[in-house]
Amino acid sequence: MIVAYLRISTGRQNLANQKEEIRRFAEHRNLTIHQWVTEVVSGRKNEKERKLGALLKKLKQGDTLIVTELSRLSRTLTEIMTIMGQCLEKQIILYSTKDNYTFDNSINSKVLCFAFGLVAEIERNLISMRTKEALALKRAEGIKLGRRKGYTPKLNILIENRYQIIRMLYQGESIARICRTHQVSRDTFNEFRRRYQSVDNAIGHKERQRLCKNRMTN
Repeated sequence: MIVAYLRISTGRQNLANQKEEIRRFAEHRNLTIHQWVTEVVSGRKNEKERKLGALLKKLKQGDTLIVTELSRLSRTLTEIMTIMGQCLEKQIILYSTKDNYTFDNSINSKVLCFAFGLVAEIERNLISMRTKEALALKRAEGIKLGRRKGYTPKLNILIENRYQIIRMLYQGESIARICRTHQVSRDTFNEFRRRYQSVDNAIGHKERQRLCKNRMTN
């Protein structure tokens, strides 16, 4: 089985470019894509919390996984290495089209994976060291650490996509689906609703439509 995996971080991005890139790659290599797996989720999320985790469990020896870039698998090199290790262990072929990497059971692939793993370990240590040094410097300068009061990055995601969300509500999209798409909690969405009357109006319109349909059905 040959599976193409496509991922974007937010609903504002488009999967079409990734799909076209993989299509061209498959045609050039005479490969037939049997399944397309797509999701809108941050690469910072652990692969087990994404469709990718279920996909990796499903794939078997001899199967093929295609991505446009290794960064589609994760935002961290360490996590990418973990996923690549799973593929090697299960003898799943992994193609990265833009990076022009092929990871299979060959010696070259194993050497390349070892090199990636070494880089990932060095990167992890450097990040840890830089973080500790930066925090120590801020403490020495008397800077208070921690998130500033009123800082709400999740709420800002909804605010930035406000007009798209309002349109989705008028089209009948559920609040639960909108929260999943933008990776926010229901409490954050309720705060967003309280701040913007236009959002509350769209939800009211959606509820009235639902009630009308129920009356017509009954």
